[in-house]
Amino acid sequence: MNIETWFLLIYFAAMAGIGVWTLKVGSKGSEGYLLGGRSLGAAVTALRLQSSSMSGYMFLGAGSLAYTKGYFSLWYAMGDIGGGVLNLSILGRRMRKLSQILGSLTSIEYLEHRYPSKWIRAIAAPVAVFCIFFYVMSQFIAGGRGLEMVTGIPYAWALLIAVGVIVFYTFLGGYLAVAYTDFVQAIIMLIGMLWILIACLQAVGGWTAGNEAVGQINPNLLTMWGPDGIESVQWGVIVGAVLVFSIGYMGWPHVNVSHMAMKRPSVARRASLYATGFNLLFIPAPYIVGIMALILLPTLDNPELAVFAVADTVLPDFAVGIVMAGIMAAIMSTADALLLQSGTIASQDLFQRFVKKDMSDQQSVWVSRFTVLVLAVIGYLVAVNDPPAVAEVVIFSTTVLGAAFVPVYIAAAWWKKANVPGAIASMILGTVSSVVWQLTGLVDVTGVDPMGIGIVCSTLALILVSLATQRSHPVPAHVLKAMKETDKIGAIPPSMLTGQNDSLAGQVPKDARDER
Repeated sequence: MNIETWFLLIYFAAMAGIGVWTLKVGSKGSEGYLLGGRSLGAAVTALRLQSSSMSGYMFLGAGSLAYTKGYFSLWYAMGDIGGGVLNLSILGRRMRKLSQILGSLTSIEYLEHRYPSKWIRAIAAPVAVFCIFFYVMSQFIAGGRGLEMVTGIPYAWALLIAVGVIVFYTFLGGYLAVAYTDFVQAIIMLIGMLWILIACLQAVGGWTAGNEAVGQINPNLLTMWGPDGIESVQWGVIVGAVLVFSIGYMGWPHVNVSHMAMKRPSVARRASLYATGFNLLFIPAPYIVGIMALILLPTLDNPELAVFAVADTVLPDFAVGIVMAGIMAAIMSTADALLLQSGTIASQDLFQRFVKKDMSDQQSVWVSRFTVLVLAVIGYLVAVNDPPAVAEVVIFSTTVLGAAFVPVYIAAAWWKKANVPGAIASMILGTVSSVVWQLTGLVDVTGVDPMGIGIVCSTLALILVSLATQRSHPVPAHVLKAMKETDKIGAIPPSMLTGQNDSLAGQVPKDARDER
């Protein structure tokens, strides 16, 4: 057994240990399993949010884009750098406060409480589960490919090991296990990626020498316009590239749940500082490594393996083990968040909401755990038989999530006129427009990215339909009162924690009801 495998075994054991450690909190009812008891501080919130956003895409998709497109790929990096800060600044404090006032335990439930109609959840939950499932499948694929390359284990077995470890700690500890493993994984990701970058630049003779060598391959690779030059640029695609990883974050249920799990609303301010520092150090690195891989590995058959192959080429054996743990950390930190969120939505927002409404807290937790297990098995079977390109799956899934949910999440916290018909129209039109744009090839015809057209359509639908239906569907008084309280800085008054509404009292977390 090589040294890289030993490092990975130690890493897997540590992640499983965190799952066992958090089991006690994860078993304390729905709030403990789904939100970690709303107990997370700034550093854990920030790094959990960022690591669950970065995913295996940063080690496979980012390297692949850079290897094939050169510095054009940095348009995606630019959006990514600001995404976490925008999310925490715009949604963080307000969503944390409003979700507790309304008694919401999931990010989809939060939408239904803000826009009170069963149709909100009936539309939002299937769209979210569908997109998140394909996103989590892409992380399984990335994990399996990474393990296969390092250990030599056949892909099917490598995939099974990666999925098994993720499912183990997510099944046991729920959100708290996901949050703390993501925190540790973010640190490992950062160390690993910076190590690859430094060794890669040393191998090509430094930054200047590396760029000169890339320029000899194709001068256009050194520009932001792509290998074919500025004449071939599709500006709509560039806008979409920036949008998908900047404001797109605000439409991802598995990321937004981070706001709801913060210890207090004020945590968002400090978390944004941690997120900014992490992003500036981490995000540019895989793109630069992918570009420099053109020099080190000019005949690489699969561009998605650029970062893996560079690490294997420029690092000593013991360092490859540590770096591979970092790569697996990026993959697993997103996969666990996605898996827990898809299981949560399927169990809480579909099964409990529409099938069995009288489940106890413990029953709800076990249904969530069982759903996580089932989705993992299905994801494994799909991933092992016909694995698609990771970058394509990630970009498509996140594009649809962003187009469907960004306007309704932002308006939920900020716009008091956003109502049920507006939210329904926004989610439907955002989803349909982005999917149709992608599947019919209109991206190539128009030069407009699906994220761009989806955000425009869903935003216009929300504004126009909400304004047109203010009289027939006014925003309920208890929601307006909750939003007014959310505008304020400070603790939530005990009376607001019941929403002063009998239908909401049962939704408030137990610890909040005890504060009355």
